[in-house]
Order: sequence, then C-alpha cells, then structure tokens
Amino acid sequence: MKLYRIDKGYRYLNRYREIVAVFGKYGFAHIFDRLNLALRIRILGRLSKQKKTKPSMTVAARLRLALEELGPTFIKVGQLLSTRSFLLPAQFIEELTKLQDKVKPVEFEQVRQLITRELGDLDKVFTHFETIPMASASMALAYKASLRNGQNVVVKVQRPGLKRLVDVDMDILHDLASLLERHVEESRQYEPVSIIDELRRTMQRELDFTNEARNIESFSKNFEDNRDVYVPKVFWEQTTAHIVTLEYIKGIKISKIDTLREHGFNLKKIANLGTRFIMRQIFIYGYFHADPHPGNLFMTYDGKIAPVDFGIVGRLDDWLMAKITDLLIAAWKRDIDLILRVLVDLGAISLDAETYMLRYELSDYLNRYYGLPLSKINMKLLVNDGFEIISRHRLKIPSNMMLLVKTIGTYEDLARKLDPDYNFVKHLRPYIKRLVLRRLDPEKLAYESSKSLRDLATLAHMAPREIELILRRIRRGQIAMELHHHGLDKITNQVDRSFNRLSFSLIIAAITVASSLIMMLDKGPLFLGYPFFGIFGYIIAGLLGLGLIVNILKSGRL
Repeated sequence: MKLYRIDKGYRYLNRYREIVAVFGKYGFAHIFDRLNLALRIRILGRLSKQKKTKPSMTVAARLRLALEELGPTFIKVGQLLSTRSFLLPAQFIEELTKLQDKVKPVEFEQVRQLITRELGDLDKVFTHFETIPMASASMALAYKASLRNGQNVVVKVQRPGLKRLVDVDMDILHDLASLLERHVEESRQYEPVSIIDELRRTMQRELDFTNEARNIESFSKNFEDNRDVYVPKVFWEQTTAHIVTLEYIKGIKISKIDTLREHGFNLKKIANLGTRFIMRQIFIYGYFHADPHPGNLFMTYDGKIAPVDFGIVGRLDDWLMAKITDLLIAAWKRDIDLILRVLVDLGAISLDAETYMLRYELSDYLNRYYGLPLSKINMKLLVNDGFEIISRHRLKIPSNMMLLVKTIGTYEDLARKLDPDYNFVKHLRPYIKRLVLRRLDPEKLAYESSKSLRDLATLAHMAPREIELILRRIRRGQIAMELHHHGLDKITNQVDRSFNRLSFSLIIAAITVASSLIMMLDKGPLFLGYPFFGIFGYIIAGLLGLGLIVNILKSGRL
C-alpha cells in the first residue's frame, strides 16, 4: 500500500507528520504501533520532544482536543463518530458532542483573492466589506458586508485551500482505515473503511456551499407562514460553491442570556418558542437544523427566532418516522418485543441475535422512568442512559436517528439555561400524540391499503406465468443451484492438511508392515544377517514418521 503518492508526496509527508505528532502529543502514539507503523513514526514524528498533555485529562477529552487541533476533516470525523454510539463508549460520545469548530482567521488578502475569482472585483460587488471576520470556523469565515443596493449581508467564505487539505486528509484516513482493518482484527466488524467513505461523501457535500443555500431555502419555505420564526434570505447572485451570501440578521444570540434580559425578553417564552420551532421541524417536516448550538440561534428585536448556519441538517423519511413512532408506542406500552422487532427492522441487531441481556436492560431502563412525574424526568440523563445501552450492546442505530437524539438533547440544554423549570417531555408529549394519530389517519391508512392491494394484484397477475416458467426449466433440467461460502477457506485448508497427514500415516504404516513381512520371510540380499530391503523399509518409515511428527509439533496442534 502506498501511503504517499509520488505526485502528492510532499503534501502527504508533511500532513502525515503533523497527524502523527498531534496524536502523539495527546498520548495516542500506541495506535500507530498497532497499525504496524512504528518505523514510519520514528521517521515522521519526534514524539519524544512533543509537549504531552496533563495525565489528569480523560482519554475522551484528549481525543476531542486532538481532533480539534487537526482541523476540519478530523472535526468532522469526531462529529460522525458521535452519531455512531455502537463504536464508542458513552463518555466518548458525550465528549465528541463538545467539539469546537473555531480556528484562527487567515490573512484577508487570501479571502479577497477567492472572492475576486468567484464573484469578480470585491469593490464592485460590495459597497462595504469588513476585513475582520464575525466568526472564524474550520471550514469557513463569516464577514459582514453591504451589497450595491444597500442590503446588509453576511458573506460566508470557504477557507482558501480547504479542499486540497480535505482531499489529502481523506486519502490518509482511508489508508489508516485500511491498515486498521488489516492489522486490528476486532475493528473489522465496525467497517472503518466504509465509515471513512461515508465521511468523504459528507465532506464533498459540505464543501459545496450551494447545498447549504438550498437547505436555507427549504427551511424558509417550511416556515413562511410562521410568525415566530425568521429564516434569512439567500442572495444567489453572490453565492457559489465556495461562497454563500445571506441576509444579515439584526438580533441577539440566544447564548447571551443577560443581554436578552436587558432588552426585556421573556426567557420562558423564548424557551417555548424554541420548542415549537424544533418540534415542527422534526415531527411535521422530518427535516431539521442539526447544529443548534446557541451561537447558531438569534432572537430578532421583534421577538422571532432566527436560525443561521444550515451546513448540517437531518432528514427523516416516512419509513424512519414510522419506526420512531413504533419505538415511542413500544416505550409507552413497555412492549420489549416490539422494541426488539423495530431494532431488527432498523438493522441495529440481527434477527438471530442473542437478546436476553438486551431485553433485561431495556426493561430495566423503561421501568426506571415509567410513572415518574414529567417534572422529574431529565431528558439529558434519559438520553445518556440510552446511549450506554446502545454502546454496550453495539446497536447500529441509523445516523439520522442519532443526529435527531443529539439535536433534541442540545435544544433541551439550551431551554434549561433559559428556563431552569423547563420540562422538555411535557412539550414533547402533544407532538408524539400527533405522530401516533397520523399513523392512524384514515386517508393514510386507505392509501397504504391501496398500495398493498396493488402489490397483491400485480403478484396475482405475474405469479401463474412465473410458476409456469419455473416448472418448464425444472423439466428441462435448467434449474441450477449455486452456493457461495464466506470464511470457509481456512477450514478447507485445515481439512486438506488433516487428510494429507492421514494419507501420509497410512503410507508409513504400509511400509512398516511390508518391511516386517520381508524380515519374517528372510529372503533376498542380507545386511548384517538381516534382509536388506526389510532394514531399508524400516529406515524410510522411521524418517517419514519423524518428519511427520516434526511437522505436527511445528503447527502447534497435536
């Protein structure tokens, strides 16, 4: 395997050295030993000279800091892993949700060159453009500016050279994932190469800022009749794959609680508005803002919630929503069998999996919270307990569902900061009821029934012809069965080896018996008074037997 391609060798070498050094700095050098990279570590990194982190820090915290230091690609790795609770223990999942996406800004001249290349002369497009960014994340920088018509806007510019860095990082991560599958046997069940391939696809979508612009327009359409939510306008003429230009929102970040109080905002009302905002996204549209930290939510001065930064969104199709509804109904009824059936449908567990301990822990989990007053239920604790079960039993929950759970948890944390007496479950209840009733909607049931009838009619129409074709092929001897096996090569080799040894033993036994008969007959040329061919046969049988014993001892299997 080539870790460094010749045409990109220098960039790969420098970045690989940086990755090794950072992971070594945070105490993860042993990982590269397991990947059989000890020699490359000695060549690429002087880890012994790196300043090590304090030993008091947890492993999960050190991993988060390492990913943050390595930049956008690795931050996205952490975000992806935080939606894969079956890969990591709960404390790692919780720590990775804290990943900060803040990086020092680049020189403005580099930004100017990118804008000029994409939009034309900056001074001709904007009448005013602030050179100091409002925000500086790992993937983009946000600047306040004014268009020629006087409209105040925010210009989000992709970091210059980001795509090249991401391409190099993704190639390196793919190589490391391949090495992980090759040298760390227990990693194969998690399919690290597939995870990196998924991350590559996600990164490619996020690197095209027109996708974010389309997300904003979808949200704007969903909330166009809502007087409590304001979605900023996209200016498409000033938007490209590397730049997105949005309406500037005049308001206060929801994270600035003291400032909200100073301006006379009712914090409890804001918490309730936020709840309706997220519930409508999830339970009505199945399309939600999945990066709802306080810095991405504003309150306008006329009392509307204004979300920004739509780079990460979650989608729930009808099938997944139906499964979520089944899980909610099962939890309400404490129906463990239904929960297990839904987990099988989701691919979280296999149909033939041993579920005794999982069944016990799910029952204990539901009984722990069942019957408690809504005011006593802590959503964050409930979610964390659920994550522990998922992690312990390695349940492969779909990433969109995990993103949904994380989003709800983030909103609840924010609401509790605004209103310490806030009860998320109380607000959640009517939406769950609506979701269940939607499953029982007569029009929806009629449509589903008509689909089933169409399928049955199609089957009834096709079945006689298909059966006739099968019977003809059977009569003509044209039906063949082909079997494919997985993982039987090793067993086949062992069986072949065993039969070879048995055959060899029979040959040795035959030579020994023949030599004994010759010795008894006392015929033929003599050697030291004994038949020569008898002695010769004994010697050959002894040497062959000795070789067989040595071979068996070397294999370690007697």
